[in-house]
Amino acid sequence: MPVIHIAQQGKGSIIAVWKITETEEFFTQHHDCRLDEYQHIAHPQRRLERLAVMALLSSMIKSKVCLRHHDNGRPYLDNSKANISITHSKGFAAVIYNENEAVGIDMESLSRDFSAVERKALSDKERAYLSDECRNLQLCMLWCAKEAIYKCVSEEGIDFAQQIFIEEFTPKTKGILTALYTNNDRSVTKFKLRYQTIDDHILVYNEL
Repeated sequence: MPVIHIAQQGKGSIIAVWKITETEEFFTQHHDCRLDEYQHIAHPQRRLERLAVMALLSSMIKSKVCLRHHDNGRPYLDNSKANISITHSKGFAAVIYNENEAVGIDMESLSRDFSAVERKALSDKERAYLSDECRNLQLCMLWCAKEAIYKCVSEEGIDFAQQIFIEEFTPKTKGILTALYTNNDRSVTKFKLRYQTIDDHILVYNEL
């Protein structure tokens, strides 16, 4: 079972990552997977990612998983009031779980070109601190951080450039990002997010 990272953070958040090397048959034989939770997904890789997410959730909560999605795409457990957020990217799946608090997680491959993020999702202040030496890495981290916050707050119509600001940082293999989120009611919430590099991927999730 290739869970390559699992950790528990303050206030009860549990984070787990699965590197997917198995077949669909492995998951269906070794885990109690409901057909209606993955068979509607046409793309084979997307099905594998969904199955890995369900296996991760089962290992984290030690009970049968009934994964559902709200109309806005936010995932939830039909048989639990716990909060979850999920992500998958190029052969990886990751989950963050918390019994009481809202959570958000995102994971992206550094092989992607994130230049569009600079144009569409960053403020002028964020663009100003980008470095030519590690620009794509910074853009990947910024995108993951903003996605994690977006998933956590689950508000409609969020403007990533104007409402989510990530304070200047120097990329490392792991660390903490600080962010300010301007809610739709114009109040401001401060976020701390943990990040780390896993096999040429960036993983970011909110620290409560």
